[in-house]
Amino acid sequence: MTGPRIASRGGNQYYFGTDLTLDLPPVLRVSKLTDYATVVMTCLAAAGDEVLSAQILAERAHLELPTVSKLLKQLAQAGLVTSFRGVNGGYRLARAPRAITVAEIVIAMEGPIGMTECSAHRGQCGHEAHCGVRVNWQRISQAIETALDSVTLADMIRPPARPGAAIPLRVAVT
Repeated sequence: MTGPRIASRGGNQYYFGTDLTLDLPPVLRVSKLTDYATVVMTCLAAAGDEVLSAQILAERAHLELPTVSKLLKQLAQAGLVTSFRGVNGGYRLARAPRAITVAEIVIAMEGPIGMTECSAHRGQCGHEAHCGVRVNWQRISQAIETALDSVTLADMIRPPARPGAAIPLRVAVT
């Protein structure tokens, strides 16, 4: 079996064939900081009501302390974690793990969920008034947000039923 055929024209590359496993990055993905924020939040979720210092969270998450401190500041500003000062100070979840969704973490770290600029913010595109696909991008963005909103921190810390099993999504069909 041969690999994909690549053709170039006008500075653009076109891929032909079925094997598109080239070294292309995933198209839809959250930033590293959002990924790390989710890891830190799952560490807090696993700790229950225990107050954890940024240092302990950094150790449990296997992340650098300055990164964890930055994440905790943003998560606290979003109301997802509560900070406590003093000798025994630290952080814990502001709500129960079942009451915090992955969508909330993504929004806290990255802002509104939107596949395109116009699907998250009105008035950002000069083509908005005559765009034929804007409404569909908004529908897609809403579907992604709904999927992220259906997964809680409690789901994230629960081990899958079997190795490689996905977390079931609860998506409403309209």
